[in-house]
Amino acid sequence: MVAPGANLRTLREQLGLTMRDVEAASQRLVGRYNNQRYLITTGGLADFETKGVTPGVHQLYSLAIIYRLEFNRILSWYGVDLNQTASDLETSAPPRTHFSQALPNTAEIAKPIRIDQSFDPRTTSNFAPMVKQWGTVPLAYLQQLAKKDYSYGYIGSEDLTMDPILPPGSFVQVDESRNKVFEGDWRSEYYRPIYFVETREGYTCCWCTVG
Repeated sequence: MVAPGANLRTLREQLGLTMRDVEAASQRLVGRYNNQRYLITTGGLADFETKGVTPGVHQLYSLAIIYRLEFNRILSWYGVDLNQTASDLETSAPPRTHFSQALPNTAEIAKPIRIDQSFDPRTTSNFAPMVKQWGTVPLAYLQQLAKKDYSYGYIGSEDLTMDPILPPGSFVQVDESRNKVFEGDWRSEYYRPIYFVETREGYTCCWCTVG
């Protein structure tokens, strides 16, 4: 695996930039945002390239801008892969229900592109073994699915309000266009609409009625 410093040096040289060029460009970012943290001195850049020193977050942004590099890409050189955000969310289980804002706007998404022909969508099964091939596709191809304004919520690990219909730890999709309580007679509780509600104490998922 190539060290991130070596990647930085190779890219700088490919672009024909000197260390002084990088410092001057970062100084312009300092002026634009009135923040010295964007500054990359020639000595600092030498440390990044040859001594394994990790830039600060503002300096990483400066490098990404100056080297015409996607910010996600430069982060991945330092072991931070934003494409793993969704799977990494399972490492934390906040006790309170809340809106989930952790997922980044990535350019590509992994999706199943070939399914086992024996898969029967009418029966309950473990979906993962049915996927024979995964691939990445640009999110632009999924835009036809974004016909409504959806938000996403997480049911807190201690929120038993709708258990077992919505067990703690569940992720839910919230249709923000449904902002009025719908009254009706339901065959069972499983057909009754569930609302994602903000209260003084936070958020909760629950049934609602008009009083």
